[in-house]
Amino acid sequence: MLAAPGAWARSSDRNQAMDIDAGNSSGALDDRTPTVLSQGVNISQGSLKIEASTATITTRGGDPVRAVLVGGPVKLSQQLDDGTPMNATAGRVDYDLTTEVVVFTGDVRIQQPRGSLSGPRVVYNMKTGMVNSSSDSTGRVKMTIQPRRAAPAPAKPAPKKGTN
Repeated sequence: MLAAPGAWARSSDRNQAMDIDAGNSSGALDDRTPTVLSQGVNISQGSLKIEASTATITTRGGDPVRAVLVGGPVKLSQQLDDGTPMNATAGRVDYDLTTEVVVFTGDVRIQQPRGSLSGPRVVYNMKTGMVNSSSDSTGRVKMTIQPRRAAPAPAKPAPKKGTN
C-alpha cells in the first residue's frame, strides 16, 4: 500500500479455490438475483481471509462479478506477493471483480508492517495499484509510513598486522 503501491494482494490467491462459510444463503442458482450470505460470513481464498456479517455476490454467466461485504466491521487479511501481511477493516467493502476495483468505506483502517492508512473511504485499483483516499465532513485521511530498515554498515577491513 504505502511501501509498494501495486502490491496489495497476493496475485496467486485469485487462482485458488474460494471457500465460503455462512449461517444462511439465499438466491438463485443462476444470474437472475444476487446470492446473499448472512449470519456470519467467512471467506478464504489462498492467503485471503474475510469475515463479514453479510455478503452479496452478483454473478454474470455463472462467474462472480461483484461482491459487497458488510459487517461490524468487515475484516480482511492477506499476505502480499512479497510475503508481508496486510490487514484491513471497514464498515463496507465493494469489490468489482471485472474492473478489479475495491472500495472500502466506513472507518477504514489498513495496516501493513511498513505503514498504515485510515479514513472514511479508500479506493484501490488492483490492476494499476492506484490508491485514492478521501475524507468527508466526519474525518480526515491519516497515514503512517515507517522508515525503511537501514542497510547494515559495510564491514571495516581488519588492520594489517605489523602496521600502525
